[in-house]
Amino acid sequence: MILKATLNGFATAIKGMLLTIKHLFGARGSRKEFDIRKENYFDEQNGVTTVQYPKQEMPIPEVARYQLEVEIDDCIVCDLCAKACPVDCIDILAIKSPEAIGKTSDGSVKRLYAEKFDIDMAKCMYCGLCTVVCPTECITMTNQYDRTTTKLTDLIYDFGEMTDEEVLQRKQEWTKFQADKEAAKAK
Repeated sequence: MILKATLNGFATAIKGMLLTIKHLFGARGSRKEFDIRKENYFDEQNGVTTVQYPKQEMPIPEVARYQLEVEIDDCIVCDLCAKACPVDCIDILAIKSPEAIGKTSDGSVKRLYAEKFDIDMAKCMYCGLCTVVCPTECITMTNQYDRTTTKLTDLIYDFGEMTDEEVLQRKQEWTKFQADKEAAKAK
């Protein structure tokens, strides 16, 4: 019994060493870049070496989903992207404006200020639902996939451009507008 287990252990070790030696000599040639859209992409993957990133990169498909980007000037702060997000990685706070504050590039009227527009890419699962529901197409997926960092807080992207003073001013404007409206109703 002990002899059989010992022989089995040696056989397993030799098998493993032979496999290691096979891979050692098979790894001499570097991997070639292939277009992932080709029909026989997986059949052409020879060798056991990996892509030597960042010197060598894999081609990116046109319909790939990677990092999110927000054009805040086109955002109407409708909050649809945050509601559509299945992992709640989008955090938006809006401040109402007494009048229209401008237009987006597609002509939509802006009536809300974006006090806060944060996307936590550490939570994001790159589903693209936020880009689909955005009526002004201000939130898009880029072809950037490498934004590596050692701190998780660096993965929270802040797209809001308002300073604390501006936020306070806009809130005071809205409060004053509401008070004036109530005073006019009381008369």
